[in-house]
Amino acid sequence: MQYISTIVFCLISIFTFAQSSTISGTLMDVTGEPVIYANVVLYDQTSDKLVKVETTDLEGAFIFTGIPPLTYKLVATYVGQKDIIISDIDTANEPNQELGVIQFKSTGVELETAVVTAQRALVEIKPDRTVFNVQGTINSAGDNALQLLRKAPGVLVDNNDNISVLSRSGVLIYVDGKRLPLSGDDLSNYLQSLPAEQIDKIDIITNPGAKYEAEGNAGIIDIRMKKDKNLGSNGTLSGSYGQGRETRYNVNATGNYRNKRLNSFGTLGYNQNDFWNEMAFSNFQNTLFMEETNTQITQRNTSNYRWGTDFFISSNSTLGFLISGNTTTGSSLSDNRIEIATIANPSLIDSILVAENNDDIESDKRSYNLNYAYRLNERSLNIDLDYGQFRMKQFFNQPNKYFDANEVELLTFINTAYDTPTDIDIYTAKVDYEQGLLGGKLGFGTKFSKVATDNTFEFFDIINDERILSDTRSNRFEYDENVYAGYVSYVRPLGAAWSFAGGLRVEATAAKGVLTAYDENLQEDPVDLNYTNFFPNLGFTYTLTPMHVFALNYGRRINRPDYNVLNPFRVQLSELSFSKGNESLSPEIVNNVELGYTWQYRYNFKLSYSKTLDQITRLIGPDDVDPRASFIGWDNLAEQTIYALNISAPIDIKPWWNAYFNAGASYINNQADYGEGAIVDVQAFSYNVYQQHTFTMPKGWKGEVSGWYSGPGVWGGVFEYETSWSLNLGLQRKFFSDRMNVRLSVQDIFFQSGWEGFSEFDGLRSEGMGNFDSRRASISLSYNFGNNNVKSRKRKTGIEDEASRVTG
Repeated sequence: MQYISTIVFCLISIFTFAQSSTISGTLMDVTGEPVIYANVVLYDQTSDKLVKVETTDLEGAFIFTGIPPLTYKLVATYVGQKDIIISDIDTANEPNQELGVIQFKSTGVELETAVVTAQRALVEIKPDRTVFNVQGTINSAGDNALQLLRKAPGVLVDNNDNISVLSRSGVLIYVDGKRLPLSGDDLSNYLQSLPAEQIDKIDIITNPGAKYEAEGNAGIIDIRMKKDKNLGSNGTLSGSYGQGRETRYNVNATGNYRNKRLNSFGTLGYNQNDFWNEMAFSNFQNTLFMEETNTQITQRNTSNYRWGTDFFISSNSTLGFLISGNTTTGSSLSDNRIEIATIANPSLIDSILVAENNDDIESDKRSYNLNYAYRLNERSLNIDLDYGQFRMKQFFNQPNKYFDANEVELLTFINTAYDTPTDIDIYTAKVDYEQGLLGGKLGFGTKFSKVATDNTFEFFDIINDERILSDTRSNRFEYDENVYAGYVSYVRPLGAAWSFAGGLRVEATAAKGVLTAYDENLQEDPVDLNYTNFFPNLGFTYTLTPMHVFALNYGRRINRPDYNVLNPFRVQLSELSFSKGNESLSPEIVNNVELGYTWQYRYNFKLSYSKTLDQITRLIGPDDVDPRASFIGWDNLAEQTIYALNISAPIDIKPWWNAYFNAGASYINNQADYGEGAIVDVQAFSYNVYQQHTFTMPKGWKGEVSGWYSGPGVWGGVFEYETSWSLNLGLQRKFFSDRMNVRLSVQDIFFQSGWEGFSEFDGLRSEGMGNFDSRRASISLSYNFGNNNVKSRKRKTGIEDEASRVTG
């Protein structure tokens, strides 16, 4: 605590001199309910010049910060309510003006006959995050969460479904503000089970402040599920059907009931995802040439549910709970084929290995949350208690058949199977408090999290149809991680043009990995990790004019190895192609610097630099035992350096034609020396472009053309990939007073979103390519029930242009 006290004292001492003002308040309707998304406009009363525009939040609150000490006029507007005008707000003599509760008076307009809805922009750039609004793209029809991330600005999903942001790996995935305790294939499978129809938006936070946990080198991606805030009873029934090489469909129902005392909401959904993928590799190693192909067809059936209720126990306090779950069953069939020859004569095949694999999977994810929120003026208190559990059972059958060069004579038959149940329990408790202090906002809090992982790997030799447990290849891996954290943050304007945000987070980690071998002779010592890290963050914002805003941010973060990369189990495509973890991995530390510029409230430019020590990365190398085998493993790079640029630009080409462009470029330098010639020295320049064009057509139709292009780059530590691209088409029309929404889309029309590239490491050169079930046609329908438009947002004539630029 002495470190936190020192930081608070320094922050207060440095910034007490700054002179700026704040104006805050809360808007209520005639019934005492908060008015959300109302426009609040601030004018210089002397010149009548617009100074700033804000919108109210979900509690009806608004606040203007960093404004010069002047006399202001405030105008608040909302549909069905009489405009509020407050004059003579003197911040020169009283810099912090708290207006309290301000109540609208009804104009007598019936909302049912004066409904105005607002379409959110596809991408919103906010001070601390980029928001990707799912409803802003027609071509999300039939998608899942992983596919949506491929379209999100600054996000890249590689050939192994690893996610990076601004070319930085190690991103942390949240759902509704709660961290997912999954990684690797488990995370990929879960994201593919979330249909786009249940997702409201995706928040991309590249440089989180001290309030957020320091885990995740690339920051945080928070997937926000739909949650209706309208009064009365409301609901939506939706579904989609998509056909590519395989079929996928889903049905979903959401509903809520809200009155003055509570808001109860829920979701039920079912989806079936069948997908196909193929890979091919040419491997050169140990004088041998290996030509490998792998084709896989997977089926997943998922049921999911969410139910939560917020109780408004007073005008300032809310108590709530949230229960959610996800159950998946499925199976996969894959054919792995390896032709074995020599580099000297690759066309002369010596033998062929064929592995016809099949697996069955069952998983069950549940989470429970209890939360309390208190807010009064500039003070707020949030308490969250969470428990989550993940259970998975997965059983693999893998017959390995070696044939002669003509694939006629069976030379050797090795029949194996393995059982890999996984149990994960995660417990978290956190408290966050904020209050106004010396013209700014002071925040501090604490968090405890515990992740307990239990993985069992039982390997069986199948002889005469009997499963015989192999003690030498079976083990159990238990990994427990406890993190104790505390933070302090302070945000304050420094005059009319400058503002400051800074903080410090301290995290103490106690982790232990225990590998229990079934054969006692192979027993290894436990791995204990105990360390404390400090994570400062600092940011300055400079407003040259309202049309030109600059931001400079620095942050330090960590990426701890999890069970997926620590677990040394050998997961096989065949005897000669497998992956395994590394129990000796160290945590990686990254320092990020970002310089941002916003022009005319809508054009955004971000230049970033990151330096990572002990980068955890995926490497492809030869096996030490079998000269024919290769594997994918994990290790620490000595360092990784990334320079990146991202540009985001919405453009109104014509009144009926709107476009959005996002372009990124990066330079990556990976360095490591593992001895005995195993060196990583890879530099790559990469670029990518995403564009979306939306057309307003006659008779209520909307059309969309979207697509992306990704230039060459590097995945993991050594795999250098080539270009790929995708073009998508979509149509949308609403019926029955906009209650029913029908969307049609065709994805990856030219089937160019596959990948190809090569890696060279430790004597193995691997050239590969792959495709997946990306080309498909989909139809999506949704129908809204109840009073969904009662709280629709309204912008008033005369300030519409200014307000839309500020908020959109």
